[in-house]
Amino acid sequence: MRTRRGTFMSKSQETAVYTHGHHESVLRSHVWRTAANSAAYLLDSLKPHMKILDIGCGPGTITADLAELVPDGHVTAVDHAPGILDQARATAAERGLDNVEFAVADVHALDYPDDTFCVVHAHQVLQHVGDPVQALREMYRVTRPGGYIAVRDGDYEAMTWYPEVPGMTDWQDLYVRVARANGGEPAAGRRLKSWALAAGIRDITATSSTWTFATEDERDWWGGLWADRTLASAYADRATEGGHATAEQLRAVSDAWREWARQEDGWFSVLHGEILCRKDA
Repeated sequence: MRTRRGTFMSKSQETAVYTHGHHESVLRSHVWRTAANSAAYLLDSLKPHMKILDIGCGPGTITADLAELVPDGHVTAVDHAPGILDQARATAAERGLDNVEFAVADVHALDYPDDTFCVVHAHQVLQHVGDPVQALREMYRVTRPGGYIAVRDGDYEAMTWYPEVPGMTDWQDLYVRVARANGGEPAAGRRLKSWALAAGIRDITATSSTWTFATEDERDWWGGLWADRTLASAYADRATEGGHATAEQLRAVSDAWREWARQEDGWFSVLHGEILCRKDA
C-alpha cells in the first residue's frame, strides 16, 4: 500500500505464532482487562477529541474504555485474528458506543497513512510479534506529530509468587520455552525501551506496574484460568506438538496452579513494562 509520503509498505511481516489462542480460559483474563487496570500510565495524556488506534484489541474491553474517554474523538481497534473482532464489536455495541470501528491488521505493516492518529496503543502485543522493532516503527509512523505511542507488556521471566509450590517453576520455564519457539519474546516488558530506541524513537518515558492476585477469589480466578489454559488452550497444543511437554507434564503443571490457588498465603505478581513515547512535533 502507498503511504502519504509516497513510499510502499511491504506485505505482512508477521512470523510469530500467537501462543495463547482464544480459548475461553484465555478470554477469561482478556475480558477482565480495563483501561484502569491495564493502561493507567496513558490515561492522563488522553483528551476528549483524540483519534486512537488500539492494536491487538482482542475482545475489546480496553478499546471500549478508551472510546468512552474520547467522546468527541474516535477509536480504530485492530487485531491480527479476524474471529475475535466479532466479540470486540459486541462489547462496543453492548456499551452503546458509536465512535469505534474494527479491522484486521498486522502491526508490522499498518494499512494507514503517516501521521493519522493522536495515540497508538498496544497492550500485551509486542511479546507476541516477530519483529517488535518494526512494529514500533509502524506505530510511530502512523502517529501524528506531538502524539503518543503507548505500549505495555508483561515479563514472564520476572513474574513471582509465593509459596513455592512444586510445579510452578516448571510452568514458568515451559511457558518461556513455548513462547520463544513460537517466535515471541515472553520477557518483553523489560525490553520495550530498548526496542523503542532501536526503532529510532527518542522521547520515551519508561515505567512499570503490576497485577497482583492474593485474595481467595483472586487466587481462585487466576490459578483456575491458568490451570485450564495449561490443558485446553492453543498454548497446550503448542507445548505438546512442539515437543516441549507431554500431556502428563501439562497435567502436573495444571495441578500445581490449583494447589497454589488453595494456599491461604498465596500471592502472585505480574510485572509489566510500559513505554509512553512522544512523536516529535
